[in-house]
Formats: sequence, structure tokens, C-alpha cells
Amino acid sequence: MPIEYRPPKYITIVNALQARIEDGTYASGEMLPSETALMAEFDTSRPTVVRSLEILRQDGWIDTQQGKGRFVRSKPPEPRKMPAHAASLLADEAVGRVRILDVAEVPAPARASSALDIDAGSPIVVRRRLVSVDGLGPVELGTVYVPVGLAAGTDVGSTAPLPEGLLRHLSVRKGVQFTHVTERISARPATPDERELLEVDDGSWLLTALFAVYTRDGLPAFALDVAVPPARHEFEDSFPIT
Repeated sequence: MPIEYRPPKYITIVNALQARIEDGTYASGEMLPSETALMAEFDTSRPTVVRSLEILRQDGWIDTQQGKGRFVRSKPPEPRKMPAHAASLLADEAVGRVRILDVAEVPAPARASSALDIDAGSPIVVRRRLVSVDGLGPVELGTVYVPVGLAAGTDVGSTAPLPEGLLRHLSVRKGVQFTHVTERISARPATPDERELLEVDDGSWLLTALFAVYTRDGLPAFALDVAVPPARHEFEDSFPIT
């Protein structure tokens, strides 16, 4: 069975405080709310809040002044760029050999509800695509989960590819500003349907990447669930050592 993922509470706090610093809710030099206030707001323990604040300090978002509190730094660090593999998965659906398999409005399965932090069974639009490469065959099976409210007024429910890509399409059509993505990579046995679509043998395993795309308010807007045969795909990333 797929591994279900919900971002840890400390990550939720880090993302929320970063967004508030970026949009000016917490201005440069301003003192952050106390640990007690953050515990109450996010309904969590002191160690979880302290861990979140330490991550923000290490990443250069805040400074700690002994006996006074924690303060927003004068200039937040440059945001990390989206890794190439994530950018390609969220980009143009019309590039390469892409086939939209099916689009349907369904109750959210457990994996979708976990990624989107919604109740299981909530109505979502599910959009599946298959990507093939000459000489290799099928290399990627992608499933997009979009709440019906966000999909309304867009072409997400269409069976035609989105030339500008899902991320830009939703941003333009709905006026939503997306700020960051979380990614969970795991492995699992292929289902019978996946074995047929990806043309892999019985008993084959797949690499899976579950992306949750967040808005400025720190809430997940939509998710992309990707399954790939390891022999035909690899994930590559680079990041600074701090």
C-alpha cells in the first residue's frame, strides 16, 4: 500500500511563519509571537514550536536575542529554486508524448486527502496522464488531485493537455499565488493497472513522488502523485550545504 504522508506539525509552523515574513505580516526587526502564543495558535507542544523556530534561525529568517525574544531578520534569504525534476513534472503537459488517460470528479482517496489535508471522501477532480519517451516507452504515470472549488472555472476537468502547465494554468485562472512544494519519495509494488500502463513485469516496484503545492496562507492547494519505473527515470537535485 502507498505510504500516506501528512507534513509534520513543525514543518507547517515553519511554512506559515516564512509566508508571514515574506508578505510583511511580520516586518523586519519585529519580534515574533511568544512560544506560548504559537503553541496555542498551532495547537502543539513547546518542543515542536522550539524546533520550528530553530529551523527558521538556522536558515537565516530570524535572530534570537537572549532574554528578549526572536526577531525577524532585516532581509530574508533568497528562496531555494524548485528542483529540476519537480519543475518538469509541474510544467507543460503538451510537451513530449503525453496522453491524458482520464479525468473525473470523485471522493478523495486516502492518499489525496492526506496530501491536501482534507477529509477523506471530499470531492476532488482527479486527472491522470501517461508520459512516454521514444526508445524507452512509458516513463511516468502522473495523477493530479485538485479540490473541486479550485478546479471550478478552469480546464482541469478537460481531457485536453494544458499547454501552459497545471501550475501556471491554476495561477492565471484562479489568481492563486503558490509559494512552495513539499515532496515525499517512496517505493511500492506496482498495481495491475500500473503494470499494464507502464509496461512493467509482474512483481515490479515503482518509485513514487507525492508533491503537495502550497499557497501563501500555508495551505495545500493541489497535489501531484507520480509513479515511475526506476529503470527508466531518476530524480536529481542540488542544494547548498549550510
